[in-house]
Amino acid sequence: MVRYGILGFGHHAVRRLMQGFRGASEAKLAGMWRRDAAKARENAREYSIPHVFETPLELCTSAEIDAVFVVSPDALHLEHVLLAARHGKHVLCEKPLAMNAGEVEHMLAAAERHGVRLGVAQNMRYNLSLARMREWVADGTVGKPVLAQAQFAYSAKGSPRTWIYDPKLALGGPIGDVGIHCIDALRYVLRTDVSAVGTMAHVDAHSGPVESHAVVGLDFTSGAMGAVTVTTRSAYRTLVEVTCEHGVIVCENGLTVDFPVDVVMRRGSEVLIKETISNADAYSRMLDGFSAWVEGRGEFLATGLDGLHNQRVLDAAYQSWRDGVRINLD
Repeated sequence: MVRYGILGFGHHAVRRLMQGFRGASEAKLAGMWRRDAAKARENAREYSIPHVFETPLELCTSAEIDAVFVVSPDALHLEHVLLAARHGKHVLCEKPLAMNAGEVEHMLAAAERHGVRLGVAQNMRYNLSLARMREWVADGTVGKPVLAQAQFAYSAKGSPRTWIYDPKLALGGPIGDVGIHCIDALRYVLRTDVSAVGTMAHVDAHSGPVESHAVVGLDFTSGAMGAVTVTTRSAYRTLVEVTCEHGVIVCENGLTVDFPVDVVMRRGSEVLIKETISNADAYSRMLDGFSAWVEGRGEFLATGLDGLHNQRVLDAAYQSWRDGVRINLD
């Protein structure tokens, strides 16, 4: 059993992570820190969390903690990952992993230097819907992938995560917040990397300097092309779709964990396979997967090294938007 401490306990921890820990068999939430000490004590009472730490340093040096789950705002990830690694704690860090690829390289170097594991909380790699799409793409029933798309739409109006519009704390708008899930989902399903990126995005009166909605075009090393569309100005929807030479594999709301979804393979109008799948246990499976990895049993699906590629894609996406050009990744 791996004992976790959460750095940055907030809305995401309440909405998603508590349920994940309840369903995990190899991960236990042993402690927490959040910037608001009064809310921290209230959370600890409500969720029966044994230890509340006054500072990140206190959490990272505690003998009661084996691994640190970094859930703080994006701009604090580097500081918190380095602190945890320096004190010998394995680190699972929320996405986006950092503010830029250079920060991720610092994280990886620290993890190697101190002999700890660094993973990214790409929980959707543990969605069974994506696992099924990945299997179907690989078996080649409808041929080689040619096009792929992923969408993540939600409304940020009234969001308790007030920092998501602050560029001093957030990497960006929905490209960094949820577009990273879409990019990673397509990479995972297609078993490929990204070779080039081109972005168009808009801002509005509420988003300030960060984008409110965007389209990110992707070239994959496999030869397929993709599109990621994201917005914080719409009702909730996610979509993952792969168009192959002889058919399509699609999952409406394929990234959700809130209700069962249908994964469908079609050839023209003919439905070859339709399977209803629940992703409800994805967070628990991610926590158990990371726990097994740090204990030397199996591989984690979203390592820090793999996360470096995603971060380079995000860097390229924002550079493309700023400069109005296509960016090739080395």
